Amino acid sequence: MPFWKSSEKVSKKNSKKRQPDYILLTIVGIFLTFGLIMLFEASIYRAEEYFHDKFYFVKQQFLWIVLGVGAGCIFYLWDYRKLSKLVIPAMIANVVLLIAVLIFGTEINGSKRWFYVGPIPVQPAEFIKPIFILYLCSWLSKEKKTYKTFKEAIRYHFIYELGSFLALLGFIGGLVILEPDLGTTIVIGVTAFIIYFTSGKDYIHSLGSILIVIVGGILGLAAALLAPYRLDRIRTFVQLLQTGKVTDPTGSGYQMQQILIGIGSGGFWGKGFGQSGQRWGYLVEITAFTDSIFAIILEELGMIGGVVLIMLFLIFLARAYRIAMNAPDRLGQLLAGGIGFWLVFQAFMHMGANVALIPLTGVPLPFFTYGGSSTLVTLAAIGILLNISKYSAEN
Repeated sequence: MPFWKSSEKVSKKNSKKRQPDYILLTIVGIFLTFGLIMLFEASIYRAEEYFHDKFYFVKQQFLWIVLGVGAGCIFYLWDYRKLSKLVIPAMIANVVLLIAVLIFGTEINGSKRWFYVGPIPVQPAEFIKPIFILYLCSWLSKEKKTYKTFKEAIRYHFIYELGSFLALLGFIGGLVILEPDLGTTIVIGVTAFIIYFTSGKDYIHSLGSILIVIVGGILGLAAALLAPYRLDRIRTFVQLLQTGKVTDPTGSGYQMQQILIGIGSGGFWGKGFGQSGQRWGYLVEITAFTDSIFAIILEELGMIGGVVLIMLFLIFLARAYRIAMNAPDRLGQLLAGGIGFWLVFQAFMHMGANVALIPLTGVPLPFFTYGGSSTLVTLAAIGILLNISKYSAEN
């Protein structure tokens, strides 16, 4: 059962502008401030090594935050109900970029995920996340047809709705996984499924949701097992679960070994700000402030710091859910729920990989990980979320 009533109409009272959700805005401010501090802690070694400036990555990230806040302000002021008019051109443009990056993108460590506009890296897979969410929400929020017979309803749903959903998701996910980027593909796929699942309430829709889980599980398993480096990560993860220690610590298990050393040395209370040992080149390349920044947080602030961060993300999710519950229309409900789930699910994927709950995967920790594309789309999405909260029935 979805969290809205499909027959509910948008009232003038509910559509009247109010104040944004200040609790969610405060949490975002805490994330950004704390994220910059931890980014400096984690990046100082590589910044001095590459650029002879220990503040280099912090200054770059601060610039992206400023640009992201600007984008967020635009989307906050722009009525979210008018965004549907732009979503198809935005989807087409981003699909073109996803195809182009496979042909013309810069290859880094065997992956083609980035364009370089001068010195600035652009990652199209990050931009497709909010655009695809908006597209799905705009499409699935439309009033559904009613049918006289069960046979007609089955035919319509499985051919036109479910079939279209699977084809589009398969196309977008296929482009991203070819980069290759399984982590982002999982984030996109699971978020899309949640939006689809919550958009309907009948038994046919539930049956379609089950089919999506089966198909997605099979394809995801195939993608994980067919790539040798992913298979190595899975093998390392399974062996860690079985033996309690990392096998091949100088090979495929090196990164996981270094992460666990850092987390273990942090213990419950942590080693304190600026005391991380793993940031001094032990973690591969720039992963100390990208794919493994949560491990640095745990090393310096301990388990207690990690628990506080997890609690803040759960509060963030609760506020997003509250905005969705009180949104005046189905578009706002789906969009708020989709954005909130996307950011928190991605955060938990990052954290889970860093504490060996799931195999290592390179997804950013929202608000913390260094990266321009990720920062821009995250803060733009926050602007949309706060926009919806202005029109909520309660604040």
